[in-house]
Amino acid sequence: MTNPGFKSGFVAIIGRPNVGKSTLLNRIVGEKIAIMSNKAQTTRNKIQGIYTTNEAQVVFIDTPGVHKPQNSLGDYMVKSAFSALHEADAIWFVVDASQKRGGGDNYIIDRLKEVTKTPIYLLVNKVDLLPKEELFEVIQSYQEDAPAWKEIFPISATEGDNVPELLETVIGDLDEGPQYFDSDQLTDHPERFVISELIREKVLQLTKQEVPHSVAVVIDKISSDDDGLVSIQASIIVERASQKNIVIGKQGRMIKEIGTRARKDIERLLGSKIFLETWVKVEERWRDRPQALQSFGYRKDDF
Repeated sequence: MTNPGFKSGFVAIIGRPNVGKSTLLNRIVGEKIAIMSNKAQTTRNKIQGIYTTNEAQVVFIDTPGVHKPQNSLGDYMVKSAFSALHEADAIWFVVDASQKRGGGDNYIIDRLKEVTKTPIYLLVNKVDLLPKEELFEVIQSYQEDAPAWKEIFPISATEGDNVPELLETVIGDLDEGPQYFDSDQLTDHPERFVISELIREKVLQLTKQEVPHSVAVVIDKISSDDDGLVSIQASIIVERASQKNIVIGKQGRMIKEIGTRARKDIERLLGSKIFLETWVKVEERWRDRPQALQSFGYRKDDF
């Protein structure tokens, strides 16, 4: 569908772990489609969020945080992040204003220097955590030995500071194009994926030690009855028996709390009451086994 003067395009969001990419995406689309946690490497897949107005549609590609991979899953995540650079009409490079420019930022910047035809915006996020007098120095540090930024935006994804202006600018820079998705569609991912991510988010938020990096969630079955109650059966995958014990918790308290928190978000997503059953299963070294990665929803071509 194409309207005269209608603008559209794809924007890739890239940066180190925990710089606020998913928080920014959720704020733009107005719903939680990308999970958030203070644990590094929370996002594992490229998640497309869709922002639509009467004048434009922007498809945002939220990528995994770029880090030094330690296993096949890590390799997959980094390849997934950089592959988005070749799919986009614009790139948002998000950095954390409260942290100094480091090796991880420099690694991404070196890759961005290879991009010659796509405009790159520098988004300095978390400015609400930084005294204003220090912001200039942060911005200046990212102008040395860096690509020619199309624009530089100091923002707060949490508070929403400067986000409307950022959206207005990037839409203004896009070319005319078709509306790729329905106006009320917020993501290209199926409900099963979003549900599994919401459950994984609660595991990340509630567990510590070695558990967060070793967790995957698989939706085994979704069904509904005549009264509109949606029943969901999900498996939480870990790599060791000790991790299984942590996720279950003493007398099952942890797994119960995970389910309680996840159910609230899933009910908000689906707009109906749900019955959620979860099991914890051990799959040794699943992050290093391509067959396991594929069965848990990671594309074969990316690892």
